[in-house]
Amino acid sequence: MTLVFVLTFSLLAGGALLCLVRLARGPSLLDRVVAADTMLVIVAAGLAVYAALDREPTVVPVLVVVSLLAFVGSVSVARYIAGMVVQSPAAEEQESGSVTGRGEER
Repeated sequence: MTLVFVLTFSLLAGGALLCLVRLARGPSLLDRVVAADTMLVIVAAGLAVYAALDREPTVVPVLVVVSLLAFVGSVSVARYIAGMVVQSPAAEEQESGSVTGRGEER
Protein backbone atom coordinates (compact mmCIF):
# COMPACT_ATOMS: atom_id res chain seq x y z
CA MET A 1 0.00 0.00 0.00
CA THR A 2 2.81 2.43 0.83
CA LEU A 3 4.56 1.67 -2.46
CA VAL A 4 1.38 2.52 -4.37
CA PHE A 5 1.04 5.80 -2.43
CA VAL A 6 4.63 6.79 -3.12
CA LEU A 7 4.57 5.81 -6.78
CA THR A 8 1.24 7.46 -7.54
CA PHE A 9 1.91 10.69 -5.73
CA SER A 10 5.42 10.98 -7.14
CA LEU A 11 4.01 10.70 -10.67
CA LEU A 12 1.35 13.27 -9.87
CA ALA A 13 3.96 15.56 -8.32
CA GLY A 14 6.10 15.27 -11.46
CA GLY A 15 3.13 16.23 -13.59
CA ALA A 16 2.33 19.14 -11.30
CA LEU A 17 5.91 20.35 -11.51
CA LEU A 18 5.78 20.27 -15.31
CA CYS A 19 2.47 22.18 -15.18
CA LEU A 20 4.04 24.84 -12.97
CA VAL A 21 6.88 25.23 -15.46
CA ARG A 22 4.37 25.66 -18.31
CA LEU A 23 2.36 28.07 -16.17
CA ALA A 24 5.42 30.22 -15.54
CA ARG A 25 7.00 30.06 -18.99
CA GLY A 26 3.96 29.73 -21.24
CA PRO A 27 4.36 32.11 -24.15
CA SER A 28 0.64 32.71 -24.57
CA LEU A 29 -2.44 33.05 -22.43
CA LEU A 30 -3.84 29.78 -23.74
CA ASP A 31 -0.73 27.88 -22.61
CA ARG A 32 -1.16 29.25 -19.12
CA VAL A 33 -4.87 28.43 -19.08
CA VAL A 34 -4.25 24.85 -20.17
CA ALA A 35 -1.53 24.51 -17.53
CA ALA A 36 -3.84 25.81 -14.79
CA ASP A 37 -6.61 23.49 -15.91
CA THR A 38 -4.22 20.54 -15.97
CA MET A 39 -3.04 21.48 -12.48
CA LEU A 40 -6.62 21.33 -11.20
CA VAL A 41 -7.06 17.94 -12.87
CA ILE A 42 -3.89 16.70 -11.14
CA VAL A 43 -5.19 17.97 -7.79
CA ALA A 44 -8.49 16.17 -8.41
CA ALA A 45 -6.63 13.00 -9.36
CA GLY A 46 -4.55 13.24 -6.19
CA LEU A 47 -7.68 13.60 -4.09
CA ALA A 48 -9.29 10.66 -5.86
CA VAL A 49 -6.24 8.45 -5.32
CA TYR A 50 -6.12 9.44 -1.66
CA ALA A 51 -9.83 8.74 -1.21
CA ALA A 52 -9.54 5.37 -2.93
CA LEU A 53 -6.40 4.09 -1.24
CA ASP A 54 -7.24 5.39 2.23
CA ARG A 55 -10.95 4.53 1.90
CA GLU A 56 -11.86 8.04 2.97
CA PRO A 57 -15.35 8.99 1.67
CA THR A 58 -15.32 12.48 3.19
CA VAL A 59 -12.93 13.70 0.46
CA VAL A 60 -15.48 13.09 -2.30
CA PRO A 61 -17.35 16.43 -1.88
CA VAL A 62 -14.03 18.28 -2.08
CA LEU A 63 -13.23 16.30 -5.23
CA VAL A 64 -16.55 17.34 -6.76
CA VAL A 65 -15.92 21.01 -5.93
CA VAL A 66 -12.42 20.94 -7.44
CA SER A 67 -13.75 19.26 -10.58
CA LEU A 68 -16.53 21.82 -10.95
CA LEU A 69 -14.05 24.64 -10.39
CA ALA A 70 -11.84 23.28 -13.17
CA PHE A 71 -14.79 22.94 -15.54
CA VAL A 72 -16.26 26.38 -14.88
CA GLY A 73 -12.83 28.00 -15.10
CA SER A 74 -12.09 26.37 -18.44
CA VAL A 75 -15.44 27.33 -19.92
CA SER A 76 -15.26 30.93 -18.72
CA VAL A 77 -11.73 31.45 -20.04
CA ALA A 78 -12.67 29.86 -23.36
CA ARG A 79 -15.62 32.23 -23.70
CA TYR A 80 -13.41 35.19 -22.77
CA ILE A 81 -10.81 34.27 -25.36
CA ALA A 82 -13.48 33.68 -28.00
CA GLY A 83 -14.66 37.24 -27.40
CA MET A 84 -11.13 38.56 -27.88
CA VAL A 85 -10.92 37.32 -31.47
CA VAL A 86 -10.46 40.40 -33.59
CA GLN A 87 -11.16 40.54 -37.30
CA SER A 88 -8.30 41.40 -39.61
CA PRO A 89 -8.18 44.98 -40.99
CA ALA A 90 -8.71 43.68 -44.55
CA ALA A 91 -11.97 42.04 -43.51
CA GLU A 92 -13.13 45.26 -41.84
CA GLU A 93 -12.36 47.29 -44.99
CA GLN A 94 -14.18 44.77 -47.10
CA GLU A 95 -17.25 44.97 -44.87
CA SER A 96 -17.28 48.76 -44.79
CA GLY A 97 -16.75 48.93 -48.58
CA SER A 98 -19.65 46.60 -49.26
CA VAL A 99 -21.98 48.65 -47.05
CA THR A 100 -21.12 51.92 -48.78
CA GLY A 101 -21.26 50.22 -52.16
CA ARG A 102 -24.84 49.14 -51.53
CA GLY A 103 -25.79 52.62 -50.43
CA GLU A 104 -24.33 54.19 -53.60
CA GLU A 105 -26.13 51.77 -55.89
CA ARG A 106 -29.56 52.69 -54.59
